[in-house]
Amino acid sequence: MGSSKFTEKIEIKCSPEVAFDYTQDYEQRLTWDTFLKKAELIEGAKSAEVGVKAYCIANNGLGMVTEYVSFNRPRATAIKMTKGPFLFKSFLGSWTFKEVQPNLTEVIFLYSFQLRFPFKLATGF
Repeated sequence: MGSSKFTEKIEIKCSPEVAFDYTQDYEQRLTWDTFLKKAELIEGAKSAEVGVKAYCIANNGLGMVTEYVSFNRPRATAIKMTKGPFLFKSFLGSWTFKEVQPNLTEVIFLYSFQLRFPFKLATGF
């Protein structure tokens, strides 16, 4: 079995620069990201950029360390899991920001993951 993917698309009434900067500001992260109950940059990082690691805990209690592998303001950013719950063999995420008209930005969140055995047996359901 391969990777499982899910994606979400939203439109935000602002420029791509404003949307990108706001979403990558970990001081603001929990004010808009309802999936998480904790989000912080680690290892002394003050702002997100390639190589920076973050620690996030989902509302379900699962936590993971991710590392930025791409940081292309204001167009896209991507992360990969470096340490996480045993059920994940791998976890990747990317966010793209596209101006669809002045002061209106489309943001696409794409996540891809592989589960370890025996958890991957559930992906067929």
